[in-house]
Amino acid sequence: MSEENEPEVLVRRVGATGRLTLNRPRAINALNHSMVRTMAAALLEWEADPQVRAVVVDGAGERGLCAGGDIVSIYHDARDGGDGSREFWRDEYILNAAIGRYPKTYVAIMDGIVMGGGVGISAHGSVRIVTERSSIAMPETGIGFVPDVGGTYLLSRAPGETGTHVALTTGRLNAGDAIALGFADHFVPSESLGALVAALESGSVADALARLECPAPESPLLAQRSWIDAAYSADTVEEIVERLQAADVPEAAKAAEQVLAKSPVAQKVTLRSLRHARTLGSLEAVLDEEFRVSVAALASHDLVEGIRAQVVDKDRNPAWSPATLADVTDADVDRYFQPLGELELGLAALDLEGV
Repeated sequence: MSEENEPEVLVRRVGATGRLTLNRPRAINALNHSMVRTMAAALLEWEADPQVRAVVVDGAGERGLCAGGDIVSIYHDARDGGDGSREFWRDEYILNAAIGRYPKTYVAIMDGIVMGGGVGISAHGSVRIVTERSSIAMPETGIGFVPDVGGTYLLSRAPGETGTHVALTTGRLNAGDAIALGFADHFVPSESLGALVAALESGSVADALARLECPAPESPLLAQRSWIDAAYSADTVEEIVERLQAADVPEAAKAAEQVLAKSPVAQKVTLRSLRHARTLGSLEAVLDEEFRVSVAALASHDLVEGIRAQVVDKDRNPAWSPATLADVTDADVDRYFQPLGELELGLAALDLEGV
C-alpha cells in the first residue's frame, strides 16, 4: 500500500497501551487538521477505556516525530484570506491543552526532528522521551510567525533566559538541552526504542524506564547561561542585539546575526509573548493568547513572505515589512494581542473535561 492510501495517523490498541503513530514520513509527519482531529478522538475514547493504561505517541519513518504544521496550507490561507488555518489552530490548541491535562500517562517519543506543532503534541505530555537523534525547535520567527502550540509556555519557563534565546534565534535543542530546558524528561538511546515500546505495552512505564533509560547528556546551552542571561534579560529586542554584539563571545555574535535575520515584527511580538506567558498561570491561558497572536499573524505580510521565501520559492531571502527592528512600532506589536470577541479560543474559561 502506498503512503497516499495509508491512514495519516495509525490508531490502535496494543496490550495496555493506546498507540498513535503519525504516518506521513515523507513530510516528516507534518500535522494537518484531519490528523489533529483523529488524535483528539482517540484520546477521548481511550480516556474512558479502563483497558488502556497509557498512550504512546511516535512518528513513522526515520527522520522524526513531527516537523510541525502544514505551513504550505497556512501560506495559501494567509495569502488568500481563508480561515482554514484559524480553525486548524483552534482544534490543535484544544488538543495541546487536552494533552497537558490528560488523566492517563501520555508517553511521547521525541526521536529525530520535532518542531512547532510536533512540540505541541509531545512536550505537554507526562512522559517525554528524547534520544541522541532528537533535534527540537520552535523555528516560527524565521517564517514571520510566533512560537505557538504552548511553545511560549515552555520557553518562558526554561532556566534563566535560555528560552528567550531559543525563541529569537530559532535554535535547535539536542537531548541534553531539551531535558535541561523542560521540553523532555528521559533519555533513551534510539536503539532501545523498540524494546521501550514493547515494555510499555506489557508492563508499567516506571519499569520500562528503569530498565532502558540512560543518563541524560550534558546540555551545551546551559553551559552558556552567563552570556545568554546577561543579554536576553534586556527589555527590548534592540537592546538584546546590542548586548549580544558587545559580548566578547563568538556564540553571542552569531546569535545577534540570527536574531537580526528573522522577521523584526515577529521578534518583537515573540518577546512580548514570552514575557507575558511568564505571568500567566496555566497552559490554557497561554494558548488563549497564542491563538490571538496566531490569528493576527494570518493577516500579516511577514507570514506570507516568510513561508514563500523558506518553503515555496526557497530563495531564503524574505523581504520583511517592517524591514528593521527600529521600524516596528508599539502599535504594530499591539495589533497581535487584540481580543477576538466571539472568535476567542477561551480555553482558560472552559472545563476541558471531555475535550
